Parts: sequence; structure tokens; C-alpha cells
Amino acid sequence: MTERRGLALLLAPYVFGLMLLVFVPALITFGLALFEWDLITSPEWAGFANFRELWGDDVFQRSLRNSLMFIAAAVPLRLLGALAFALLLHPRFRGVSAYRTATYLPTVVPDVAFALLMLWIFNPIYGPLNVALDAVGAPTPQWLTDPHDARWAVVLMSLFQIGEGFIVALAVRQSLPGDLYELAELEGASPWYVFARVTLPLMAPALLLLLFRDTIFSFQANFVPALLIFDAGPPPYATTYLPLFVYTNAFEYLRYGYAAAASLVMFVITAAIVFAQWQILRRWRQAAAV
Repeated sequence: MTERRGLALLLAPYVFGLMLLVFVPALITFGLALFEWDLITSPEWAGFANFRELWGDDVFQRSLRNSLMFIAAAVPLRLLGALAFALLLHPRFRGVSAYRTATYLPTVVPDVAFALLMLWIFNPIYGPLNVALDAVGAPTPQWLTDPHDARWAVVLMSLFQIGEGFIVALAVRQSLPGDLYELAELEGASPWYVFARVTLPLMAPALLLLLFRDTIFSFQANFVPALLIFDAGPPPYATTYLPLFVYTNAFEYLRYGYAAAASLVMFVITAAIVFAQWQILRRWRQAAAV
């Protein structure tokens, strides 16, 4: 067996799964977006009417705006949090394994259980977060009733579940050669200089992948809290994000074609954001190499 054939056989299960779980559903979604269908009556051809309706749908526009605001706030904070914990917990010291486990643990908690826990934490009357803020004389936001505070509550919830990014960043940091840091110490370099000139450039490729991954993930990360904790409010649609908009139209209004059209728009927006991030970071790396 040739090496090329062996590699093809190794890739075959992955390619088959990719076709079955990604490309085929994507084609079905695109086809469904061209119809109006409630799964009860026969589908009716709609052409691009669903996309034109999305353009004038106030709820969709608000959902899109909420999702973009969430990504703009949550993605950088999640990446910085994962990097900060990776650098903080990289050195070996007594109890470091427990701290690493505590950082990762919220990520493996089921989303529903995590949302119910956050519902108690964000309770404006007896929730521990507002109790702690009130104890130090800080303002106590109305997490469950004020639209602005509710959107920030969803962002704060996402910051607890950075375990996957933390594990990747920690593994990359531990793989960096120690000789570079010994040399920097001998040269008397400051910790900030070492971070900016050694650690960050070497970790940049992995952080770039985490940035792309988190951008894609963030379109889905707000679905459970928006549905279970805030029920898309307050007031109506204050925490309605694109995944919840798709879910509501598909499973409550039985407008599967309309929901499919919204899913395709969400995919295009995600691809555009990731492409823009790639272009910005590519130019940044080119400028840094000069």
C-alpha cells in the first residue's frame, strides 16, 4: 500500500463524517430556505421571499444586533480570560492541579444546570452576586429585569465556561522552550517584555485558532441562558439572539423555511467575521515581521 493511499484511508472516516454531518445538512438547509413549510402541509415554493422578509423583520434585526454585541464583548474577554488563567496556572506550585480543575469544571456542567445556577446567582434580591456587591457598596444591577444588565449577565455567564480555551492555552504555554525564558532572565528582561516579545508571539497561532473557534461558538453560547433564564427578554427581545430566533421560528411558529433562511444568514455573518479577523491578524503579523 502506498503512503498516499494509506493517508486517504485514514482520512476517509473523517471525510465521510464531514459530508454526512456538515455538507448534507447545509445543502438541505439551503434548499429548505427556498420553501415555506410547517411539516404538516405540503411545502410551498417561496424562492428568496424568506430572505427578503428577514431584511424587514424588526425582531431579526434586533436579534442580529444582540448577537453582534455579544460577540464583540464576549469573544475578547473569553480569550483574555483563557490566556490569563493559562499564564497564571502554568507554574507548578502546591495545589495548582485543583485550581486548574476548578477553572475547567464549569465547562463540563450541563448547560441547563449551569443556567439554573446562574439564575440563582443573578437574582437581584438574594443572589450572592448582588449581595457581595452591596456589601462593598457597589451598585447592584438588575440582572433579570433591565435590558442592558441582562445582556451583560449573558456575557458574564459565558466567561465562566472558558475551560476548553484554557486547556489549549495552557498546553501551548507548557510546550514553549524554557531556554528562551532562561536567556531572557539572564539578560534582565522585565516580565512584561518577556510576555510581549516571547510568550505572546509564540502563542499567537494557537490564540488565533481560539479566536476563530470562539467567534463561531459564541453564536450558540447564548442560546440556553437567553431561553431558560430571560425567556428572550426583558423587555421582549432584549436577549433574543440569532440561535433563539431560529429556534422560535422553527419549533414555535413552525416556519422551517424562514428559520433555515435565518440559519444561512447566521452562517454567512460568521464566515464574514472570521474572514475579517483573519485578514486583520495576517496584516498584523506581516507588520510585526518587518
